[in-house]
Amino acid sequence: MERIKRSPNYKNGSFQNLSETPVMAEDASYLTIGKEFFFGDKKSVYPTNEIPSVKPDLLHMDSNADQLIWFGHSSYFIQIDGKRILVDPVLSGNASPFSFSIKAFKGTTVYTPADIPDIDYLFISHDHWDHLDYETIMELKPKIKKVICGLGVGENFEYWGFDKDSIIELDWNEQAILDNGFIVNAVPARHFSGRGLKRNQTLWVSFVLQTPTMNFYLGGDGGYDKHFAEIGEKYGPFDLAILENGQYNKQWKYIHLLPEDLLKAFDDLNARRLLAVHSSKFALANHAWDEPLIKIASSSKKRNIKLLTPMIGDPVNLKDSTQIFTEWWKIN
Repeated sequence: MERIKRSPNYKNGSFQNLSETPVMAEDASYLTIGKEFFFGDKKSVYPTNEIPSVKPDLLHMDSNADQLIWFGHSSYFIQIDGKRILVDPVLSGNASPFSFSIKAFKGTTVYTPADIPDIDYLFISHDHWDHLDYETIMELKPKIKKVICGLGVGENFEYWGFDKDSIIELDWNEQAILDNGFIVNAVPARHFSGRGLKRNQTLWVSFVLQTPTMNFYLGGDGGYDKHFAEIGEKYGPFDLAILENGQYNKQWKYIHLLPEDLLKAFDDLNARRLLAVHSSKFALANHAWDEPLIKIASSSKKRNIKLLTPMIGDPVNLKDSTQIFTEWWKIN
């Protein structure tokens, strides 16, 4: 707590964004959001068919393969330069403290914690339920060597019995050297935090991960702002930027990327390739489930951007810039 209080990003009892960031847009209210959420047209929010997937064996993966495996939403596994990395794993089948709510789409739960190998570095972008899942973390606990997260988030892991020496908590613009050639910088995001009624007691972050051969931007959640350009200028160019694309709404445009802002953020970051996540597993907004993929695929084609669109489990070969993916979301 003393360290949190010393943070320049902690003021008046809570963490703050770099810019003024209301949770709701100026013309929105909890009444309008609630009305849309509970009474809006939801017929296309959920896929009518099962989400397609493949399931390569991660436990016996070639140790020399440099690959990324997406698990749906914002959960993914990276094996790069001999290290195994896991980001925001939610593998329990729901993105809520209650097992009966916010259930995963059919077909998106092919991977469970039992399918995950030993993990060198677990990255947690923030403490929301769709990014930090207690059930998943506890099943993975014996496999996790190091946890990297924002200030305050480590308290959850200490409470859950993790050795405090295995937890690296970072403020924005702090760096940790993980191993020879592996460096992580925690950098700003425009979002919020909280697992209960009190918000912003822990810090939400994005990460710059430098390995011996690649440079990654791991975006977490957050709306558009000047920090993308600042990160791109300081740490870019990036071989791969992983950005949120889904669960957006103009009523909360400051805390999640809208489709028209996604490519602006990508450009600002000075990245070579884009992986768009935060979609295709949970319905946390009222847009059609496949709308984020349709829009980013169309926009990327017009701009000739190298967009990666793997289905769940489909290996992304991180050093193959010619790899092509199918438009798997055209299943309905």
